[in-house]
Amino acid sequence: MALTTVGFVVLVVNPAQVRAYANALGRKAKTDPIDAAVIAAFVIATQPPIQPLRDAETQALQTLVTRRRQIVQMIVAEQYRVRLIQDKQTQKSFKRLLAALNRVLVNLDADFDDYIRKSPLWRVSESLLTSVPGVGAKSARILLAEMPELGTLDRRQNESLADLAPWTRQSGQWCGRRFIGGGRGNVPSGLFMAALVASRYNPALKDFRDRLVASGKPKIVAIVATMRKLLTILNAIIRDQKPWQST
Repeated sequence: MALTTVGFVVLVVNPAQVRAYANALGRKAKTDPIDAAVIAAFVIATQPPIQPLRDAETQALQTLVTRRRQIVQMIVAEQYRVRLIQDKQTQKSFKRLLAALNRVLVNLDADFDDYIRKSPLWRVSESLLTSVPGVGAKSARILLAEMPELGTLDRRQNESLADLAPWTRQSGQWCGRRFIGGGRGNVPSGLFMAALVASRYNPALKDFRDRLVASGKPKIVAIVATMRKLLTILNAIIRDQKPWQST
């Protein structure tokens, strides 16, 4: 952030990819000058797209999204553990911690509301996103925090950022199953629940998902395809600034 304020163009690249590139070049040693040369060579070779860094408010919102996800994961883990414990006294310890975690979750949701209310742009965007049947406030806020570019990218770029880009595995006559990945791993959790609800209560997406299942697609594959279609719809809604309209 400090570099951008003085006019430098900043690129954020995946360090694992840079390390893999260094290994491919046979650069096993690791020093600051070697790392700088490898990073420069990696950028020249791959030409990663320049994307604007998120502003401070969006970064703060993303931090809230991440923290909320962590608290929910802790609650789920404790709920699972308490079911395995028979001792009543030990159960009290779990229940006290669960109560504390649930209070933290309530406070985080209140912080979310405060952040959204203080930004007219976020209020409008959240309203537009939640106009789509199946998309709730939590899913909308994950997208606002994790994909501020929504509405400005094409379908393939959105799928890549949302960790929904299909990857093919093939060698000679062998062809493995395609898989998704390579993007921002927090986005699919919000899209998955939204697509799951939309595939039941949103007529357009329900019909889309049912056609895939009827054609023989596994249910999970149909849901992932529904997630992609939902993302395309949400991108168009933000781009055009027009809420969902049922046909």
